[in-house]
Amino acid sequence: MPHRNLIVLDEECAQRRILELFSVKWTTMVLHSLHQNGGTCRTGVLARSLPGCSKKMLTQTLREMERDGLIDRKVYPVVPPMVEYSLNSLGKRFIEPLELLYAWASQNSEALQKLTKRRKKRTSTADAEEGPS
Repeated sequence: MPHRNLIVLDEECAQRRILELFSVKWTTMVLHSLHQNGGTCRTGVLARSLPGCSKKMLTQTLREMERDGLIDRKVYPVVPPMVEYSLNSLGKRFIEPLELLYAWASQNSEALQKLTKRRKKRTSTADAEEGPS
């Protein structure tokens, strides 16, 4: 029997927390890049593997991911300074579902391109209808 007034995703549920964590554009891409590079790499390697991500955005994303407990940061006492980022146990546990999601995106890339074009068209049409501010 269906429940009435069922709260599907209350404010503290795990599903909301995971979406909040991974709704940041670069978070999943950094996890994917770390995974593709053996789980650990330096900032420069990450930067080269993420075209379009500014140095500032990468730094901010890495700090947030470290704060959220998805990656570990290790600073080596050398000159010039050397920093490595690694997937920790929580970050590693997200790799399997992330790779499934990325595989789905690859398999549906044509449909996703059409969706993006429609969205851009709707946005530009809405902007044109509003006129200048």
